[in-house]
Amino acid sequence: MRQSFTRRRTETLDYMQTMLGQLRTMAEAERCDMLTYLIEMAYVEASDIIRGERPARVQVDQRKRLG
Repeated sequence: MRQSFTRRRTETLDYMQTMLGQLRTMAEAERCDMLTYLIEMAYVEASDIIRGERPARVQVDQRKRLG
C-alpha cells in the first residue's frame, strides 16, 4: 500500500515538473523574466522533493508561532 502511494506521488511530481518545464519555456519565449524565474524555482523545488532532498511540507515550529 505504501509503495503504491509513493509511486503515485512520484509520478504526479514528475508530471508537475514536466509541465513546469514547459511553462518555463513559454514564459521565457514571452520575455517574462520574473514569471520565468518563479516557475524555475517551482521546477527546482519539485526536483528536490522527488530526489528526497526537501520535504513536501514545511512545518512551522509551534513555539515560534505562539511566541
